[in-house]
Amino acid sequence: MKQFYYILAGISVLSLAACSSHAKEVKEPQTVKIDTVISADGRTTLQYPGKVKAAQDISLAFRVSGTIQKIHVEDGACVRTGQLLAELDPADYQVQLDATAAEYEQIKAEAERVMALYKENGTTPNANDKAVYGLKQITAKYQHHKDQLAYTRLYAPFDGFVQKHLFETHETVGAGMPVISMISAGIPEVEINLPAAEYIHRDKFSRYHCTFDVYPGKLYQLKPISITPKANANQLYSMRLQMVPDGQPSPSPGMNTMVTIYYDTDGVQTLYVPSSAILHKDGKTQVFVYAPDSRTVRSQEISVMRLLTDGRSIITADELKPGELVVSSGVHHIKDGDAVKPLPAVTQTNVGGLL
Repeated sequence: MKQFYYILAGISVLSLAACSSHAKEVKEPQTVKIDTVISADGRTTLQYPGKVKAAQDISLAFRVSGTIQKIHVEDGACVRTGQLLAELDPADYQVQLDATAAEYEQIKAEAERVMALYKENGTTPNANDKAVYGLKQITAKYQHHKDQLAYTRLYAPFDGFVQKHLFETHETVGAGMPVISMISAGIPEVEINLPAAEYIHRDKFSRYHCTFDVYPGKLYQLKPISITPKANANQLYSMRLQMVPDGQPSPSPGMNTMVTIYYDTDGVQTLYVPSSAILHKDGKTQVFVYAPDSRTVRSQEISVMRLLTDGRSIITADELKPGELVVSSGVHHIKDGDAVKPLPAVTQTNVGGLL
């Protein structure tokens, strides 16, 4: 009889252990945050801050060294193509040219005499060759010294405005040293910086415009000029756009602007989801779709078209539709088919769902 009780007690202990083990195997549903998938067909635009730049912004320099004799323009002056801006003291270059001019006339006369004799067989071919080469040499030297004298005068290369003159009268400058900075009066440009995620889709950009706080309500159409093929130190690609003249007030170089880029999706349905909902795992990009009836999730493979600055992303997916629910927080703690517990929505009377 006592042995029977021992057997019964052993069975009870085993039953309790099995129940305890089963209780441990029951997994508590992971609490996650849920968000709604929205159609992004009406959100096919990008916006980036930009800055207005002159079509040409250059620093002008003399091609020879010397002492500045006179600067003919003030900062901010409007100048025309070919207008004299500044000049060096030409005395040394004038003396050099005069000496070369005298030498040139002498050698030229002698060379012409020898070449005339050669035509009449009055001298040797060697003497004629020396005369020809000597004339070419002195002609090149004479032209070089004429050019150097001309280089003592600095002219405006295009219509525009003088930004600043960097030296004063009587100061000595070297060849190639910037003396006057100047911007063109042509149609201004806008420069923006694109991240790599948008740069790779640049062939889908369709049209552009920009706006200015100082010109409220006005849109300025833009057309692309170029985009750098190499990123800068901040991993951004610089894009240049030109303003399309339309009779509106012309923004000045240096003004800040906001550029809007219209993005062509080629008829593919695009969706708008939180960037935190996107999971990269095992070489795939996916989101977890939440089924309210079963309170479970399933993984859905997607393609990310671009990341937005508001913490959301534009995606495409064959089996995902607007209005469906996706897990936007907690994606790293769940797997396909898991049961989950949605986090209650925040309300004005139950902040954080604590009540």
